[in-house]
Amino acid sequence: MAKITIKETQNPTIIKFEFEDFITQNQNFEFKNIDEAKSSPLAQQLFYLPFVKTVYISGNFIAVERFSIVEWEDVQDAVAEQIEAFVNNGGTIINIDENKSKKQPITVYGETTPNPAALKFVVSRMLTKNAVEYKNIDQTASSPLAKELFKFPYVKEVFIDENYISVTKYDINDWQEITLELRTFIKQFIENGGTVLDESLIETSTKNDITKDEAFDKLDVTSQQIINILEEYVKPAVAADGGNIAFDSYNENDKVVKVILQGACSGCPSSTFTLKSGIENMLKSMLNDEKITVEALNA
Repeated sequence: MAKITIKETQNPTIIKFEFEDFITQNQNFEFKNIDEAKSSPLAQQLFYLPFVKTVYISGNFIAVERFSIVEWEDVQDAVAEQIEAFVNNGGTIINIDENKSKKQPITVYGETTPNPAALKFVVSRMLTKNAVEYKNIDQTASSPLAKELFKFPYVKEVFIDENYISVTKYDINDWQEITLELRTFIKQFIENGGTVLDESLIETSTKNDITKDEAFDKLDVTSQQIINILEEYVKPAVAADGGNIAFDSYNENDKVVKVILQGACSGCPSSTFTLKSGIENMLKSMLNDEKITVEALNA
């Protein structure tokens, strides 16, 4: 008889339903809708619940992401009972063979960035909506892929966003010596069902859109304008270079804007030039204030 344990995650929209034994062997599955879930009769049944947004199956658990029309505390017990009943009545959790036969090949290619120590590996499918940076292997609980990449002695940092993985290396190797090895590893890891990011373990700076909006609304008008400029004009450009820029703070007294550089932007020799000649000048012009300066907390 299956017995389910309900576990909260760092993401309030995702909850885990854990089994006492493993239900998959070294494989991870993610289903966004009932059509994608043909290899999982259990996931298909869960999609009949109107609040189910995404179903993840991995290891000894099923994680479910909800839409905001309900709170987990109101429905989690009923979902756990439904999963238990389904399994105890002989229902199939995942049909491994069917899922394998539909495995889709992907393409991965390397792209240079302005940072000579960082290379951007672009994947032919979306990986995440949350930009995540890993400075060392201890930080990789949410990314099995990043954890494996850190096992290469020349990998210094890993940054994952949208459809790419940005890898920063130590000087010990040149890119021409290691690019093919990394590209092949990333391609095979993803094609074999490896998890790039476990969204339920990502601790984002804002838990959801509501808290994000609330935090934004509490800021002064100038800070709000700066965030909007960074989001609309700056982020797309730095993302193309395999990096990211995040707003940290704005001091109304000394007019200093503090930002955090991530991915290929972090440690890039040209980042200071970009901050001063690009972003700082843009903010001065668009906010009509020549006294504004931009500093990176990690430049």
